Amino acid sequence: MCFSGHDPSGGAGLQADIEAITANHAHACTIVTALTVQDSVNVQQVAPVELSLFQASTDAILNDVSVNVFKTGLLADAQIAQAVANIATQHADIPLVIDPVLASGAGTELANAELVKVIQKQLLPLATIATPNLPEAQRLSGEQDADACAEKILAMGCQYVLLTGTHATTDNVINSLYHGDSKIEFEVERLNGDYHGSGCTLASSLAANLANGHDINTSVSMALDYTWQSLKHAQAIGKGQLLPNRHFAHD
Repeated sequence: MCFSGHDPSGGAGLQADIEAITANHAHACTIVTALTVQDSVNVQQVAPVELSLFQASTDAILNDVSVNVFKTGLLADAQIAQAVANIATQHADIPLVIDPVLASGAGTELANAELVKVIQKQLLPLATIATPNLPEAQRLSGEQDADACAEKILAMGCQYVLLTGTHATTDNVINSLYHGDSKIEFEVERLNGDYHGSGCTLASSLAANLANGHDINTSVSMALDYTWQSLKHAQAIGKGQLLPNRHFAHD
């Protein structure tokens, strides 16, 4: 079950969730958190859905479908985020994958201080795994160093942190999976390009792998490979960032 916003460009949000989850052999039940005005260049507007409609949609699916994994994307506001935390608490046996969407790829802020606080205090303590990039990890933790960021997020109660390395200056991208005192690095070739929806692709494919019964390490490894392939074959649909080709990797 995906809690995400709708992106009209199809690059990110619920469409990215559906495509990545389907390509990884699972089924996506989608709960809309927000309607957005955005394209491949940037986000212009975010309109959260009414809380009562959000809750009714969630209840309808949970009363009908056996959900294996929860996955969050854009949460839009603190009320929606708190509602997701309540749902995750009521279904504590279902793994929770958090993609903490705090800003657009172009830098537009998508999470105010109140929403960030709910993510920190209510959602991360329930999370099986969070998948922040470095700027997101820095904002959530108040730290700057990548290892310190991950340590702080783990201390909030999150079981695993997959810190993506695209914002670092290393020759190759080094993605790091943290758990307790351990750190596993996954190094991949750095691609030339800016991508719209890469984080959604990663978190959703990871969630699909967990839903299919893979353990965390395997799910992370498979998701990173799938995402890299999707980015390698990305397409210029609009005038801005490239859109991942989430179908190509499994053709």
